[in-house]
Amino acid sequence: MLTDQHLWTAPRAHHRLAGRVVVPGSKSQTNRALVLAALGDGPSILDGVLTSRDSLLMSAGLQRLGADIQSVGPSSVRVVPRLARPAGPIECGLAGTVMRFLPVVAALVPGSTQFVGDEPASRRPIGPVLNGLRQLGVEVDSDQLPFSLRAPDRLGGPEVTIDSAASSQFISALLLAGARFPRGIDLRHDGASVPSAPHIAMTCAMLADRGVTVVSDEPCHWVVRPGPIHAFDDAIEPDLTNAAVFLAAALVVGGSVTVPAWPADSIQPGAQFVGIADKMGARISRTDDSMTITAQGWQELRPIDVDLHEASELTPVVAVVASVAFGRSRIRGVAHIRGHETDRLAALAHELANLGVEIQQTDDGLDITGQGADKPHGAKFRCYADHRMAHAGALLGLVIDGIELDDIACASKTMPQFPQMWADLVQEN
Repeated sequence: MLTDQHLWTAPRAHHRLAGRVVVPGSKSQTNRALVLAALGDGPSILDGVLTSRDSLLMSAGLQRLGADIQSVGPSSVRVVPRLARPAGPIECGLAGTVMRFLPVVAALVPGSTQFVGDEPASRRPIGPVLNGLRQLGVEVDSDQLPFSLRAPDRLGGPEVTIDSAASSQFISALLLAGARFPRGIDLRHDGASVPSAPHIAMTCAMLADRGVTVVSDEPCHWVVRPGPIHAFDDAIEPDLTNAAVFLAAALVVGGSVTVPAWPADSIQPGAQFVGIADKMGARISRTDDSMTITAQGWQELRPIDVDLHEASELTPVVAVVASVAFGRSRIRGVAHIRGHETDRLAALAHELANLGVEIQQTDDGLDITGQGADKPHGAKFRCYADHRMAHAGALLGLVIDGIELDDIACASKTMPQFPQMWADLVQEN
């Protein structure tokens, strides 16, 4: 935790909002596109690429594995694919996509590769991916960061069975590189339901754009035939999960917030926030190129009972909105977020209760009895090195005096400019 002089006081909104926020590119799409470009059969140009800690770690890791990635514009990169054994360890930070996707890429390079990360990264689940690699003939010396893997001269397969109940990224990691395995991959999930299934659909759609077909003719089973991953110039959508915190600002304060360049038909799970906002009392306006949410503020919000199993990254923002609505809300289907950057259910329950919100953890989510924004009081709000917790604290600060975040810098994981973007939104008239 940072010392008091590093506390960030969340700005309070003293008027209805009338903001327009340009949201950076999707982290999920950026990091998948980088991996696929690095495994492609020729150079690719990626536009709208997110510049954040997670995406920079992904780029750096792929470059260590041989890819040439060069900036060709403010948010554009040119990727020239090549695979080579890295001379040093690959740094994962706290990024789930990096620690789960890159070991599979490294398995394509015979020899040893080391992976390291932030101290909390050792608590993030990664074992199923490494178990899948073992089934392909890779030697791995641990089931958590840090670890080393030794890839054989030729991978085995194609049959692999893993338990991906803790994260859909385990499935995506193996699918992204599956076409480059000598025999492809015949992948099965054996366990409880896979969370965030839209992220697997995103992976399959991006593979299809590059000429790779993923056959899934029964639940929990995916088959990728061996073959090339074609070079593909791609445009990254705005990150709709990051957009959710700005749209939620209109819900709690009142007024309207517009996000331009909203995709017409997105498979990003973050798009589900629009339906949640509608159920909680907002008015939704869609034009050809933007999404606007208009609301009357926390006094008019309705409670909600929602299953966020497919869009669990929205949990912190939805929990905050529910905490200042009147009535009992329930968030279900998100037990797996106990293994995210932090135990998000425990963190939300502790920090919101510390502000005076009536909240309890359940087996798979949160029960929240909101009593408006007048009852909660200001206090220090711990972020747990988790960007989504930072978003939650900033959102509370719009309507509650004295919310002080201990680590606004962790928002750089997906939005390095978040503090300034947030201040600009609050100050707009």
